[in-house]
Amino acid sequence: MAEAGMAEAEMAPILLHGYLHASICEIERLHIGAFTKYFQKIMGLVKKAMGYKNTATEFYVKIGLENTTVGQTRRVRHEDTNLCWNESFRIYCAHVASDVIFTIKVDNFIGAELIGWASIPVSDLIPGNKIDRWLTILDTNKEPIMLLGRPMINVKLQFFDVSREQYSSRGLKTPDFPGVPFTFFPQRNGCRVTLYQDAHVPDDFIPKIPLAGGKFYEPHRCWEDIFDAIYNAKHMIYITGWSVYTEISFVRDRTRPKAGGDLTLGELLKKKANEGVRVLLLVWDDRTSGRMLKKDGLMMTHDKETEKYFRDTNVHCVLCPRNPDDGRSIIQDIEIDTLFTHHQKIVVVDSEMPNGSSNIRRLVSFIGGIDLCDGRYDTQFHSLFRTLDSVHHDDFHQRNIAGATIRKGGPREPWHDIHCRLEGPVAWDVLYNFEQRWQKQGGKDLLLPLQELERIIIPPSPVMFPDDHETWNVQLLRSIDGGSAFGFPHAPQEVAKSGLVSDKNNIIDRSIQDGYIHAIRRASRFIYIENQYFLGSSFSWYSKNDNKYAGVGALHLIPKELSLKIVSKIEAGEPFRVYVIVPMWPEGYPETAAVQDILDWQRRTMEMMYIDIVEALKAKGIVANPKDYLTFFCLGNREVKKGTEYEPSEKPDPNTDYSQAQQARRGMIYVHAKMMIVDDEYIIIGSANINQRSMDGARDSEIAMGAYQPYHLSCKNPARGQIYGLRMALWYEHMGLLDDSFCHPESFECIQKVNKIGQRNWDLYTKEDLEEDLPGHLLSYPIGVSSDGTVTELPGMQYFPDTKARVLGSEAEYYPSILTT
Repeated sequence: MAEAGMAEAEMAPILLHGYLHASICEIERLHIGAFTKYFQKIMGLVKKAMGYKNTATEFYVKIGLENTTVGQTRRVRHEDTNLCWNESFRIYCAHVASDVIFTIKVDNFIGAELIGWASIPVSDLIPGNKIDRWLTILDTNKEPIMLLGRPMINVKLQFFDVSREQYSSRGLKTPDFPGVPFTFFPQRNGCRVTLYQDAHVPDDFIPKIPLAGGKFYEPHRCWEDIFDAIYNAKHMIYITGWSVYTEISFVRDRTRPKAGGDLTLGELLKKKANEGVRVLLLVWDDRTSGRMLKKDGLMMTHDKETEKYFRDTNVHCVLCPRNPDDGRSIIQDIEIDTLFTHHQKIVVVDSEMPNGSSNIRRLVSFIGGIDLCDGRYDTQFHSLFRTLDSVHHDDFHQRNIAGATIRKGGPREPWHDIHCRLEGPVAWDVLYNFEQRWQKQGGKDLLLPLQELERIIIPPSPVMFPDDHETWNVQLLRSIDGGSAFGFPHAPQEVAKSGLVSDKNNIIDRSIQDGYIHAIRRASRFIYIENQYFLGSSFSWYSKNDNKYAGVGALHLIPKELSLKIVSKIEAGEPFRVYVIVPMWPEGYPETAAVQDILDWQRRTMEMMYIDIVEALKAKGIVANPKDYLTFFCLGNREVKKGTEYEPSEKPDPNTDYSQAQQARRGMIYVHAKMMIVDDEYIIIGSANINQRSMDGARDSEIAMGAYQPYHLSCKNPARGQIYGLRMALWYEHMGLLDDSFCHPESFECIQKVNKIGQRNWDLYTKEDLEEDLPGHLLSYPIGVSSDGTVTELPGMQYFPDTKARVLGSEAEYYPSILTT
């Protein structure tokens, strides 16, 4: 048994960028003291009295890179002096650290008690060799813990640098790319994907975007397609949602009437249920978090209204809270139940075959960012005032301005979002996700036994021929744990084999974050992101107080991976750009503590990235604007008044944010999309935001897909398939024009053109006089970047227009970071 020696001096921090394969094997000769035994016995009696079945003393090990926890073993009972885990972890790393630290703790239902720790220098990992060591367990004074037998821990490690990954910075390159590795759902081939921008596309929004093979991009209409799918279902309609509101209507375009189009969602679902279709709804039960946040205008989900509407009908609607999995303390259980949500947006239906056959059916699924609730219906024109006498008169949504109502007039809150339809084998994966959730929280066993319908609904099979150039390869990704999904394994080997991770007996699917990391690392030319939030990688935020952000917990890697990608391309002398669109601020009154806190985290995230970029430019002797490598935007609109507009019966109170916005005829377009495009060849669409809540796996439940068209890759020539078409249609929506430079987003010409358009639009958005409609919606995000990468206020722009809310945010004293990250 070889013991690792302790380093005489602290090692310099080293960047670990790649992935770490770590195994926690066992601990030998761990004798706990009499007092600890007595305390654990008392805790066991308390747990038993409170109804906990497991009252035994249990130990676990945390794996850390400096102060950042990157893995935790399951808990094992202390039944003799040896503890055995044999548990393996595949850990994505983008951390600067001196040591890998193993912390041994004993668990109780309130929290945990430290036993000791051990470490291995990061420098030992860099060569990439396999390490198998027995480490002495130390106390807080770095001395061997004073227990009989001198306990030791056996660990095995191997580090794989990002440069050794097969697809690193090369793009997909081959149509045989197998998908994101080590995930619960494998990649499915032979699928069809339909991409949607916003809930509806009017006939007069048809940008002429040429694609490969002489084709042109055709936008599709999300809510009309969902209406058709539900209306024509014969056997099953399964829906999950953060919010599902019975009073919305899907069909609102008067130029495109449909039979039954006047039905509300509630009426439509009851109609189908009365026809004998199995209609199941899983709607998030907005508990204490709703009451906590509604005072700040952040959540109104109609969950109780929806449940009451369907009560005593043939529609089975279940309100499901975000239940914790096993392996949590009482405090953590309360946090999960009250602070986190079910955020997946899913529709699964049976559908007719492409040839129109009504006897043989297939599955079709919809996932993405659009909830089936009020305020979501919008088009690419994102009007503030002009639809208040038509499609938005009975669907007036404005959560960012206090006192806003249809009686007092606009601006309404325009809504920008991304969604998709999935057909083929991947549609069955979406169904399986629903079944796992229903079996966990649905109560009655009402799921259709599909084996009995195998003569009617075709089994999972390709819907596209292999030589069809419009075929897709698609992989379903999730953030979810065993508290929300039935049937996850518990044995360590089975957990790893299933593409899951364990965290103190909590079994987690964290594949959305893995999908983002894998796609960023593959990226060769550019990345384009639209997301409702952008914050994370708090382990790399800069502060004079090194431990200031240690407890923030926004630990996902996505922002750091993006900045490291840009840095690597600067070092290699290769062009690479990142474009990010976020809302001006997260939905809610922008002066409130929660919104200001999130803006503060966002500013720290941006600053960390810009500091990385500035340092890389200086190291190469390049004088350049960091915004020419990484650039942030938001969306907004201004409209001149027309004589035919809706005239409200009341007016906002004078000298309020409401009256100022109404007089200025402006407002932000709320970006609710959750999408990333890489090199125009790979796309991620789903419900997950770029924050810890969505990427953690044990917080909000999420679903997404990662997909590409194998005949439309960026190899010798740039990709020109449906993903490229969607990006160009989005840029046309946001900028009101198409430019030749947009075909090459990695070029300086393109990013400078886009930045120039964004700055022009921001100047027009903020100017005092309004002479004509804003020519485009894309606005440069109102921040400056100093020579050292620090994010600053723009001159005269401390507050967002028509508000008293700081653009850079401010730290909240009383909001827990677990809520706002």
